[in-house]
Order: sequence, then C-alpha cells, then structure tokens
Amino acid sequence: MVFSSLLFLFIFLPAVLLLYFSSPWRIKNLVLFAASLIFYAWGEPIYIAIMLLSTVTDYCFGLLLSRPNMSAGKRKGIVVFSIIINLALLGFFKYADFLIHNVNALLGTSIPPTDLPLPIGISFYTFQSMSYIIDIYRGTAKAQRNWLDFGTFVALFPQLVAGPIVHYKTVAEQLKHRTVTMDMFAEGVQRFIIGLAKKVLLANNIGLLWDGISSSSPGSLPALTAWIGIIAFAFQIYFDFSGYSDMAIGLGLMFGFRFNENFNKPYTATSITDFWRRWHISLSTWFRDYVYIPLGGNRHGIWKQLRNIMIVWLLTGIWHGASWNFLLWGLYFGVVLIFEKWIGLRLLQRVPAWVRHTYALVLILIGWVFFAFEDLGEMGAYFAAMVGAGGQPLLDNNSLYLLYTNAILLILLVAASLPARKRESSSGGGVRLVWHGILFFLSVAYLVDATFNPFLYFRF
Repeated sequence: MVFSSLLFLFIFLPAVLLLYFSSPWRIKNLVLFAASLIFYAWGEPIYIAIMLLSTVTDYCFGLLLSRPNMSAGKRKGIVVFSIIINLALLGFFKYADFLIHNVNALLGTSIPPTDLPLPIGISFYTFQSMSYIIDIYRGTAKAQRNWLDFGTFVALFPQLVAGPIVHYKTVAEQLKHRTVTMDMFAEGVQRFIIGLAKKVLLANNIGLLWDGISSSSPGSLPALTAWIGIIAFAFQIYFDFSGYSDMAIGLGLMFGFRFNENFNKPYTATSITDFWRRWHISLSTWFRDYVYIPLGGNRHGIWKQLRNIMIVWLLTGIWHGASWNFLLWGLYFGVVLIFEKWIGLRLLQRVPAWVRHTYALVLILIGWVFFAFEDLGEMGAYFAAMVGAGGQPLLDNNSLYLLYTNAILLILLVAASLPARKRESSSGGGVRLVWHGILFFLSVAYLVDATFNPFLYFRF
C-alpha cells in the first residue's frame, strides 16, 4: 500500500484515524501497531515475519544490554551479535543474488539465485533497529521494556517503508507521552497534502518525460535530449522521495509524532558537501553517527579521514541497491567529497555564488546518471550522448519539442525546488486552506485516472 493511492487516502487512513482518536490512551499504540502490520502486510504478508523477527531480536538484545553489572566485553558482544543478525537478514534478501550472479560470472559456476523479492522497507527498519541497540550501548537511550511500544517504533506505518530513518531516542518520549492538538493535526494534514501534490502532480508527470527518454536507445539521443532526460530524472526522484517524506512527516504529526526533516531544498546547494547536508538527511546522519564517527571521523589525521569518507560512501552506495551502478555512484560522490575536503571548498569560496551553484548542479546530474542505469553499458552510452560523443547531433527537432511541451512543468519544478518566501497576512489561514484544498482535489483527480504512479524508493 502506498500513501498516494485512493485506497490509502479514503479507506485505510480515515479508518485508522477514527479508531485511533476514539480509543483510550492505553491502547493507542496497540491501534498504531496493528494498523502498521496491516499496512505492511497488504503488499507482502509473508515478509511481515522478517520485520517481527528483527523487532523481537533487538527488543531482547536491548533488555540484555540494560542489565546491571554486565561486563564491557559482554555488552560489546551483544551489540556485535545484534548487528550481525540485522546485517545478515538485510544481506541475504538484498545482496545474496547479486553475489551469486557475480560469483557465477567470475568462476563460471551455475549456483541458482534465490529470486526472492526484496522485503519493502527492510533497509529502513533494519537501520532503525540497529541504531536503537547502539544507542543503548552508548548510554544515549534507555531500553524500552514495553514490547508493544518498541514494536510500534519499528513498524510505525508513516515511516516504515521509506523513512525518514527515525532514531529511537528521537521518539522514545513520544511513544509514552504525546498530545495531538488541533493545530498540530492541521499542520500534519497540510504537510501531507503538500507531499501528496509533490509526488502525484510533479514527480509523476516529470517521470513520464524521463520514462520516454530513458526507454530510447542512449546511442540515438542528441546531447540536449540526454540532458533534458537526466534533469527530468533529477526532478522526479527529488519530488518523489521528498514528497513521500513530507507525507510521512505529516502523518506522524496527525498521530502526535514529530519526525526530523529529511530534505532541505537540496538543488539550491553550492557544493556537493552542501548537497549531502540537504538530501536524505536521515540517511546521511545515520552513516555519520554510526559509521563515520566510530571509524574515527576527522580525529586521526587527513588520510584516515579521507579513508573514512570513502568507506561511508561506498556503504551509502551499496545501501541503495545490490548493483554495480550504486557502488559506482557511492564511489563517485566519495571522490568528489574528498576533493572538496582537500581543496575544492577553498577554491569554491573564491568564485561567485552562481558558479558554485552551477558546479554543484552539474555534478549532481552526473551522479544521477550513475544512479539511474543499472546496465553499465547503457550508462556509458548515456554519458557519451550527454557530451555529444554518441554520433548524434547536439539537438534535433524532438529536443526542441520536448523543451517546448514541458516548459511550464519545468518552470513549476524549478520554482518548487526553491525556498518559499514567508509572508505575513491576516487572511493567510483562509488562503492556505483554499490552496491545500485545491492541491488535494487535483491530486485525487490525477489518481482517479492515473496509470503511472511509481514510487522509486520502494526498491531500496
């Protein structure tokens, strides 16, 4: 089940809200937990067992870590064992077939792949469970003794399948005590509608343009068409994922939870370092807190710092998918970030802001080519097309047609990527109500007749 579906909007969500707000406080987490299991099981009923296994395992490990007078060695052993179990589950479902295919190709063997579908959201809830155990070990969080409360944290449907990745210590108090005011609920509804509109009206429509261009042979594309295509993909993945994050944050507010922001206008970045402070913030923060800093961060000299950056970005790449293109994507950004750390940021400070912004956008778009093509041959051909080395003209009539027919949409996408100006107005509440009503109506109207409503991050 996805948020941008009529089933969710008009059946599941209203039913859960009605049941939740009509229930006494003592069973509200039970309502959320049960609703979350139904939400998850709707698409993959078998894989609910994997999520519950991860939940029960880390709940028990958390209780073990909270026992008094336990030696440091035993505590470390528990954490290591928990991490091994979590990564083993993630690794089996996400990377087993990738390894099998590569072993077969390398050694000429014929090991049969598992061909198991990837459990939706496993990358997200695995990282959440791991952070819970690590935080208890570090003493920055206390073990949750109520299994239902911990299960609600892991399975909470607003952020279960696509984040943002929520640290337990962020919501620990909210699991026990939370209040939903009318203002908070209204804020959540408005945030949800904005996210729905970004996903349905912007991401889906520009996604049609990318779908059309990417389905063509890269070798047949003029340079301008190739650049239009990757710009379309950049907008699609941003409004798709940030829209879903907005919907998740809005849903959290409706039930009394405040999740951290996951995007902060990333296409306004003036460097790649700046971009990754703005894009998928919860993932960047997770790798910073649980990989980069434990490896030593920047505390042991420049060479170890650069090593740590590269390790983090190789892991970030492979986290997104079991394919060589994601490893190359992580390697690419690791190299760029090392360059900026070494000398690039100092050079950028000497040039005008528009040059810094152009530099960042070009490198971001190049990065999206790595991300978009799992077939390395197609990736190489697309890069060749972008620089006019594919044997095609720099532009043709179709390139100009694509620009002309998508001009208004592209202008809207650019405008929506920029920070909004805040204006004080006594009639602002009424205007916002009408505006959000229009966006909701248009989004629903689109969904009624939609044949194209993918969600890109489900596969991660």
